[in-house]
Amino acid sequence: MSNKVKSTKEDKKMFRELFFNSFVLEASYNYERQQSLGFAVGMWPAIKRFYKTKEERAEALERHLAIFNITPHLAPTVTGVATAMEEKASQDASFDRGAINSIKVGLMGPLSGIGDSIFWGTLRVITVGIGVSLAKDGNILGPLLFLLLYNIPHLLVRYYGLVFGYKFGTSLISSASESGLITKMSKAATIVGLTVIGAMTASMVRMKTALSGNFGGVEFELQTYLDQIFPLLLPLAYTLFMFWLLKKNQKPTMLLFTTIAIGIAGVLIGVL
Repeated sequence: MSNKVKSTKEDKKMFRELFFNSFVLEASYNYERQQSLGFAVGMWPAIKRFYKTKEERAEALERHLAIFNITPHLAPTVTGVATAMEEKASQDASFDRGAINSIKVGLMGPLSGIGDSIFWGTLRVITVGIGVSLAKDGNILGPLLFLLLYNIPHLLVRYYGLVFGYKFGTSLISSASESGLITKMSKAATIVGLTVIGAMTASMVRMKTALSGNFGGVEFELQTYLDQIFPLLLPLAYTLFMFWLLKKNQKPTMLLFTTIAIGIAGVLIGVL
């Protein structure tokens, strides 16, 4: 597979617009869909270029309002891949548009792991250490050096990650469409995405029961037995309950207040 896709003058202009738009990724972060609105705004230069009617543009924007969350530094890489796929979708009516979100979800997990490790866990720690060592002595170069050492790699990764994502996506689609690989990739990405959601459920949803009792002098704690039979059963059950409510067209705000109410009531009556 070759990534040697030549960029035209129009492509470079689009890259610049996508690059600057990527900085609004977290400007409207929300509990329901996280970075989705910022990602959709970031995609607007590509959508505006590839689609000519209001209906087509609205459909594309709505497509990118699906839940999305990633290390911001690597979001443009996914934007590049999504841009290449939107370009193909605008040219081919038979193109599976559902694959766009599947690929996005499949990429956001692995790329977030890489981005968090490099930028939050390594680069930030090193550059802060350098900056603080100078700043504690009253040297103005401390904060300036930190900003430069951190943001130069960050901005380079943002821009060239975007370009790489677009060229990679273009090459991938051209070869995968001919072989039917795009359908298999979409299915694989969907599986990866669901795995990521499952992992997020296990790591982010906290629920334990405080129910216990004494039977014949033996202390019985329900949570201990639940952990032995099915670890994290309660978080899974509660997540599925929330999903069921969403399927019933309940508003996310209602789900949030329901969770707060259940938490307070559960603690008061000694269940949670």
